[in-house]
Amino acid sequence: MKTLYLECRMGAAGDMLMSALYDLMDEAQKEQFLNQMNGLSAAGITVKPGRKTTCGISGEHLTILVNGEEEHAGEPHEHSHDHEHCHEHEHDHDHEYCHEHDHNHEHDHDHEHDHEHCHDHDHDHSHTHDAHHHHHATPESVAAAIDGLTVSDEVKEKAKDVYQLIAEAEASAHGTDIGLVHYHEVGAMDAVADVVGVSLALSILNPDQILCSPINTGTGMIRCAHGIMPVPAPATAALLLGVPTYGDSEDTELCTPTGAALLKYYSEAFGNRPVMNVEKIGYGVGTKDFDEHANCIRAFYGERVK
Repeated sequence: MKTLYLECRMGAAGDMLMSALYDLMDEAQKEQFLNQMNGLSAAGITVKPGRKTTCGISGEHLTILVNGEEEHAGEPHEHSHDHEHCHEHEHDHDHEYCHEHDHNHEHDHDHEHDHEHCHDHDHDHSHTHDAHHHHHATPESVAAAIDGLTVSDEVKEKAKDVYQLIAEAEASAHGTDIGLVHYHEVGAMDAVADVVGVSLALSILNPDQILCSPINTGTGMIRCAHGIMPVPAPATAALLLGVPTYGDSEDTELCTPTGAALLKYYSEAFGNRPVMNVEKIGYGVGTKDFDEHANCIRAFYGERVK
């Protein structure tokens, strides 16, 4: 059984996960992925691959460009584009797997937010938050944007399912109806590209099984425009209900809502890496550099040993 195991010792963000999956691909698969992602140029989306080093480990860092430039680049406070910033309208490391199927989907494989603006998300791109970028996307408008992309219907449906998980978590965390959830940056095209990109990458790699480690959410507090909130942020915490998580290593936010939603949707189970004959390893590197910890997602692909 071809198994993909995702090791999230430094949390997860959409672009880190997409980069780790890209790093697993052979040259033909990479060309296929880039051709399809860069075929989304009508929506302003292009993807630029590149290498980055974290604590001496070389990995992939895919940069999402929207209309030719890195979206929201240049803000003094670095943070992820898919961080907790939504506006409502008005450790356990045991060897058993914790099965998580809160959503109904098949692994046939044919990749925020209260109006609180948190500035402690450093996994991904830096952003400038001006009036242009603070559009109020709704679940309906995000779904329409995904439907307009030139990827397969299967990739579109799975990407929309991931966004549905985010909308449900936002509504639950902020005590509102799903129909009243308004996204900010999680609805921007670079975040949409991350979700679509992960879905596309998984369709290309086509594993029989996807497993994930317990997720390091980070710890501490993050300052937002409307006050200070604990890590993980409310929507992330809601998304990770029932998933083995812990807070360790860094006093900052490590897992974003988009990262949490992608792992929740695609992972069949969460636990320690099973016995497997590993054929290849991919590293997806984040933007932020930590002194003592490699800021990456590590992906193992190979045959699981029964």
